[in-house]
Amino acid sequence: MDDLFGMAQTPKRSNDRPEAAALVEVLKALRAHPLVAWCERMNSGAARIGARFVRFGFTGCPDVLGQLRDGRLLGVEVKAKAGRLRPEQAIFLERIRGAGGVGFVARDCRDVFNHLDKAKEMQT
Repeated sequence: MDDLFGMAQTPKRSNDRPEAAALVEVLKALRAHPLVAWCERMNSGAARIGARFVRFGFTGCPDVLGQLRDGRLLGVEVKAKAGRLRPEQAIFLERIRGAGGVGFVARDCRDVFNHLDKAKEMQT
């Protein structure tokens, strides 16, 4: 595609990373919610650094870890609309819930508000 001066322009990119967009939305909602004391993005994966292979995070670790103001652990796995949990992610969220924490899958800010509203009801 050329602009007025004959220089090549790159076309606007469509959102080819919907999970990244969902993560931004979910983090904003969590950080603004009055029940959340803190939350942080947990990077996981692996990379080759020179001759070394380095792993980050741990198997099943949710995308976001945090703490509610009442002390409960918060774990949120962020998925795009069509994204599915891997078995180890589902197991880890269940471990959080089984220990009295709040763990859920969020695809957008509505999921955050719905799950935290339920967490508030469970608190009282």
